Amino acid sequence: MRVAKKEIHEKAEIEELLMKCHVGRLGTIGKDGSPVVKPLNYVYFEGRVYFHSSREGEKIDDIKRDNRVCFEIDLPITYVKGTENPCKAAYRYRSVIAKGRALIVEDNDEKLHVLAALMKKYQPEGGYGPFLPEKVALTAVVKIDICELTGKADL
Repeated sequence: MRVAKKEIHEKAEIEELLMKCHVGRLGTIGKDGSPVVKPLNYVYFEGRVYFHSSREGEKIDDIKRDNRVCFEIDLPITYVKGTENPCKAAYRYRSVIAKGRALIVEDNDEKLHVLAALMKKYQPEGGYGPFLPEKVALTAVVKIDICELTGKADL
C-alpha cells in the first residue's frame, strides 16, 4: 500500500467491514482478457466471500474460464468540502480488497447454509419461508477462497 498509515492492520476490523457492507464489487477477467466489474449482494461467511447468481451469464462464464477474481467493498464516511482550495476536497472511507479464486459451490448443504447466511444478513427479521428446491436448483452459489486481504481507512 502506497500510504502505509492508511492500512488497516487488524483482521477483525477488516472482517467487520466485510460483514457490515451491503454491496460488493466483483472483478473478473472477461472473455477478451479485459477486466469486468459487477456490483452484487454477498455475505462474508466462515472466512470466505460468497454470492449467489444465475447459473448462466457473464460472471459465471468468466469464473469458469479463469477463476482469479478481485472483490471490493467500501464504506463511505463523509465528504470533506474544499472551500478555499479544491485540492483539499476529500472523501473519507474505509475499504477492503480481497483477491482470490472463485469456485462454484456444488455441495447442496454448503449451498443451503450460504443462502441462509445471505438471508440472515439482508433480512435478519426472518419471515421469508423455506428455500424451494426448484429455485435452489436454478441458483448458483459462488465462494471466493481469499488469498490476499487488505483494508484501507482514509479518515
